[in-house]
Amino acid sequence: MGLFGKSENKQAEKLKFALGKFRQGIKNIVPGLGGDFSIERLEAALLSSDVGLETVEKLIQPLESGQDKGDPGEHLRKQIIEIFHRAGPVTLQISDSSPTVYFFVGVNGSGKTTSMAKLAHNFDKQIIFAAADTFRAAAIEQLKKWGERLDLPVISHQKGGDPTAVVYDALEAAVHRQADFLFVDTAGRLHTRRDLMEQLEKMYRVTVGQKSNEPTESLLVLDASTGQNGLQQVRTFAEKLPVTGIILSKLDSTARGGVALSVVDELGIPVKLVGTGETLDDLAPFSPEIYCDALLGEEF
Repeated sequence: MGLFGKSENKQAEKLKFALGKFRQGIKNIVPGLGGDFSIERLEAALLSSDVGLETVEKLIQPLESGQDKGDPGEHLRKQIIEIFHRAGPVTLQISDSSPTVYFFVGVNGSGKTTSMAKLAHNFDKQIIFAAADTFRAAAIEQLKKWGERLDLPVISHQKGGDPTAVVYDALEAAVHRQADFLFVDTAGRLHTRRDLMEQLEKMYRVTVGQKSNEPTESLLVLDASTGQNGLQQVRTFAEKLPVTGIILSKLDSTARGGVALSVVDELGIPVKLVGTGETLDDLAPFSPEIYCDALLGEEF
């Protein structure tokens, strides 16, 4: 059992259930993929699942060239799992000295604050929330409500205040109260807004300067239904701060989810968590093997 207080088997079952809808989508796109294999059908299925063209070409090239004469399903499983493992550990990291700082970033509507609350709920640790989204009063109130529901303290300033000052005060409070973790909720921002992205970079620099090391995790919450635009989102955020992991949210909906594979392949950033539903318990550690089975389908 890792950081999650729930049993790993239970979390794995939640992930399988959520990805089951993903698998069904593949079957609907290319019925009978396993029994009537062709490279063209496979390419269409992967592209329709939001896997990017560059990654798709990398996966099917050995099959087209005849380099891999074995079972195509086994080839793909091996290649996909290798892509995920090359990106680094999928487990959440803990700092050698408390508090461990997790930044939560992402665009508006990605499920960032909810994912942050789910993670706090699944941890059996002392956690402080920093309400560094000062652009919207509703965001501060939302985080305060989560804090009340989870019985966790929330450090906040008024709407329109300096979010960097919130992070500074929250880190001081976390040190003083000997908290295990500080979760920093940042403003949902479009990756095309340069001014807001620079503000995010400033918050990160202040944390580094005050704690004398980098935040342990900078987790980007990515809506699984975003499609290939998600790749550009992650790329832009990664230019401003070192994104250490992806939380793939809303995979319980009609999302195809293939963008996760492209993000990992092209940017080398691991997926670490998956939102599997709407309740606080619906967050699971990511498994490359379970994801791969869902992408290809059991019968492939």
